[in-house]
Amino acid sequence: MQTQLAPQYQGTPEGQEAEAILRKCVHCGFCTATCPTYQLLGDELDGPRGRIYLIKQVLEGAEPTRKTQLHLDRCLTCRNCESTCPSGVQYGHLVDIGRRIVEEKVPRPRGEAAARWMLKEGLPSPLFAPAMKVGQAVRGLLPERLRAKVPPRQDAGAWPTRSHARKVLMLEGCVQPSMAPNINNATARVLDAAGIQTVVAREAGCCGAVKFHLNDQEGGLAQMRANIDAWWPYVERGEVEAIVMNASGCGVTVKEYGHLLRNDAQYAEKAARVSALTRDLSELLPDLVERLRGRIQPPAAPLAYHPPCTLQHGQKLRGGVERHLAALGFELRVARTESHLCCGSAGTYSVLNPELSYQLRDRKLGALGEAFTEQPPAAILSANMGCITHLQSGTGIPVKHWVEVLDAALLA
Repeated sequence: MQTQLAPQYQGTPEGQEAEAILRKCVHCGFCTATCPTYQLLGDELDGPRGRIYLIKQVLEGAEPTRKTQLHLDRCLTCRNCESTCPSGVQYGHLVDIGRRIVEEKVPRPRGEAAARWMLKEGLPSPLFAPAMKVGQAVRGLLPERLRAKVPPRQDAGAWPTRSHARKVLMLEGCVQPSMAPNINNATARVLDAAGIQTVVAREAGCCGAVKFHLNDQEGGLAQMRANIDAWWPYVERGEVEAIVMNASGCGVTVKEYGHLLRNDAQYAEKAARVSALTRDLSELLPDLVERLRGRIQPPAAPLAYHPPCTLQHGQKLRGGVERHLAALGFELRVARTESHLCCGSAGTYSVLNPELSYQLRDRKLGALGEAFTEQPPAAILSANMGCITHLQSGTGIPVKHWVEVLDAALLA
């Protein structure tokens, strides 16, 4: 795609990156076929190709409007289009650039701006945990939409106490410890059973995705630097073999620290090292299978599995959870159709765009149900906190992280 950047973007890092991405796009439109919002709305400007044109116009000097902003806001950033694109267009990076520029130029209505501010400041805040406890205490009194965002209190079980020569760092996350603490504890127990010790750097906090994708990119980058500072002593001393993420949304973000901080002279090298060490928990499964074989009693009933977009499109990790859990005796079934499509959670998207989000949720649950003709699945599994909470809001079937089911199947 031929591009002529406006003078203010020429020679800038973001201008150069955007121009390189735009020049890869060949207008083919394959991306529209796999874009969830285009499928729902049928509007070219609510598909990747249309949004690319909008961003191109802004970079060439056109003044963005509120309409421009709305079309970019409606993007889930699921990156399904990247999996489909034959030209390798890095749409996710381009939309981050476009959104930031448009955010600076187009004022938001006061209520909308306040909601976005509360999300970006509230979710990563230390006050989130006590607020969640209050919400759980009065959960039965909450309106249905709000109750769906407040899961019941969960018994996390014990954290293992054994030491092992093999160690990995794990990011606890910002909302996961208070919303679903069993995910982190189950991760530690499964790794412990395989002879791997889980280490947590308490100074590490939110991965930075919430602020970054709500266009507080500087705030997000500051959180990324803080995490690097928290992890660096372990990395520098060679004490850990990996930095493990059990939330695929955090994983895709931390794997991009090296890219996002590449122009930061103080952090570029460290960020690249951290990204290189980062592994989604599923990437450890080949090793875990060998170490846990014969020590697992899987459930007899089949389970549904929804691979998050951040896993299959963001991290390009497909089929691993299903294949390796099958080697341990689990039967996982993905949707026969549309297993590649987003469930509608997409970070804060379900709060800011509830109408589209819940349409996608119900569509996903319907597609998963079609894989079970005899009886419903015993549980629906996923690999990201947001997907789990969002899907659970639309079904009475338990929705869990796959590591929780693996943990429950461990023989004493």
